[in-house]
Amino acid sequence: MRIRTLVLPICTAAVLLSSCATDTPPAAAAPVAAERLRADLDALVGSGAVGALATLTEGGATSVVTAGHADIATGAKIPTDPPQYVRVGSITKTFTAALVLQLVAEHRIELDQPVEKYLPGLLTTADGPTVTVRQLLGHRSGLPEPAAAPEVDEYESALAGRTYTPAQELALIMRLPAQFAPGSQFRYANSNYIVAGMLIEAVTGHRYTDELRGRILTPLELSHTYLPGTGETGLRDPHPAGYDTLDSGPADRTRIEPSIPWASGALVSTGADLNRFYTALLAGQVVPQALLTQMLDGVDMGNGDGMSYGLGIGYAQLPCGTRYVGNVGGVRGFTAITGVAEGSGRAVTVSFTGTPTALDIGGLLTHALCG
Repeated sequence: MRIRTLVLPICTAAVLLSSCATDTPPAAAAPVAAERLRADLDALVGSGAVGALATLTEGGATSVVTAGHADIATGAKIPTDPPQYVRVGSITKTFTAALVLQLVAEHRIELDQPVEKYLPGLLTTADGPTVTVRQLLGHRSGLPEPAAAPEVDEYESALAGRTYTPAQELALIMRLPAQFAPGSQFRYANSNYIVAGMLIEAVTGHRYTDELRGRILTPLELSHTYLPGTGETGLRDPHPAGYDTLDSGPADRTRIEPSIPWASGALVSTGADLNRFYTALLAGQVVPQALLTQMLDGVDMGNGDGMSYGLGIGYAQLPCGTRYVGNVGGVRGFTAITGVAEGSGRAVTVSFTGTPTALDIGGLLTHALCG
């Protein structure tokens, strides 16, 4: 177990999208919370995770805590520096939703218009084009879940050298029946965000990855965040290996085919970059405040943990009274939890590999963001 404190420039909201003036920041980011996270990561590794790391940011300083191994074969531990690239899974959806909402702000997309208006023929049913953009972003469309289509397994596809275009993947998914009538209930499905990525490309005339870079990554200086290209199955260095836990033990699942999760879950990032993104988002620097309010107007996810889901983002009330806003993502080999304590300026990202038998997400967030 190691803990590192990284001193970063302090950025005010006025300069968040440009450069930061260097100031003298605090010596550590929430040191008591960092120590609590240290114990949490030890517990994750003790219950079966291979490696874990947490990045806590507050007031211009970032503390990094790690536990366990980056690579079982070499015995290498996860270092606290340099920043480690990890797959962040469905955290990608917040970025995708933010891109759609930027286009809404530009009057190029309307949330309550049918997707059919922008992608004619894609989701047409016998009853007409009833899935709206809002239903898509809020997982209320009823579209089938791609995990039910065996051909679109990102690990097996990487082994076989299979790649997909979004249209090819969606064609496989749409062979399956709808889960429910659009708007009638909430059910999480990655297919919604495959369509959302296609929507962004159709409206802008540009590749999703180019819009992501131009609208979010470059303005926020998220230099350690990227969407791997089709066929780019590995990760940029440095990174821990990704592991799934099988009956026989941990199995390396670092390499996956990114064209499958794509706009729903292929993003690669670091803890510091994710903390910066969610802090900027909650400050109204990514989408306008009025649309941020709609982004955070969602429904209970039905998991019994108090977590609600809006448009590409989750939120929950923590025991200390603070509202957590962020997301949780999982993809083969990696799991990530990220977000901010609304109004406090504190942000956290926790990532781990392998499959712990005990995972208390609410407890992790409470230890990181309360007190």
